[in-house]
This record gives sequence, C-alpha cells and structure tokens, in this order.
Amino acid sequence: MSQSLSQLYAHLVFSTKDREPCLGVEVQDRLFRYLAGALKIAESPAVKVGGYVDHVHILFRQSKNKIPSKVVGEIKAQSSKWMKEEFRGQESFAWQAGYGLFSVSASQVATVSNYIENQAEHHRVMTFQEEFRKLLKRSGVEYDERYVWD
Repeated sequence: MSQSLSQLYAHLVFSTKDREPCLGVEVQDRLFRYLAGALKIAESPAVKVGGYVDHVHILFRQSKNKIPSKVVGEIKAQSSKWMKEEFRGQESFAWQAGYGLFSVSASQVATVSNYIENQAEHHRVMTFQEEFRKLLKRSGVEYDERYVWD
C-alpha cells in the first residue's frame, strides 16, 4: 500500500493544577475554541472540546504523524501560556502535570461527544476526581492513587 491511512480517536482528560475552579463560563467558550485550534495545528483535529470549572475533556482524531504525548504536551503548554496572557487574574494558571488518554472506538464517538457536551450536568453529582477514577476503572487502567493528583 503506498498510502498511510488512520482513524484513531482519543478522549483526553486533564485538570487545572490542584483542581483550581478557574475555568468559569466566561473562560470556557474561548478556551475550548483555542484548544480545538491548537489540535488542528497539531494535525489532531478536535471532534468535541468541553469540560467544567476545574478540568477539560477533549475528543480528537490522533495524528498519524505525531505521538500522543507530544500532541498533549504541545496543547497543554500553548493553552497555559494563552490563559495567562488572555485573562486577568490567571497569571499563575497551570494545568496538572499528568493527563488521562483513552482510546475511543469509531462507534462510540457520538456517545463520548455527548458525554463531553453534558459535563455541567455530570458534575452536579460527581467531582472531577470521582469522574476520573471511573474513567480509569472503565478503561482498565491501573494506577496508584498517590500519583494521580497534583
């Protein structure tokens, strides 16, 4: 085959440092658009970007030319810098050091997109930490609770 083709979907989740609730509605729309633009530049177009006051969820198509950790590192660094420049009072803004990245079957793209769309509703009854543990468990990811949070 002379052409390389791929269709890999990923669900990325990461929080603000110490889960600071600094992503209010006045920030979210612009931040989510910025993240989508950064992913497009990284050859990993966003399908859905959303989140809540202390974290983001991103469903995207993974680039066939870049490794996932590079894509995630780029968008986290760029968006952190952007947040500090764009929003008064965000001069010390930072994302948590780590992240969760989960594979998504093409048949589940609509379901995951809907899940991301409804973050505010999910977090009426569940904290980010509870949600993240649930995602880890559902995906069969082994983890050490001492090193998940920063």
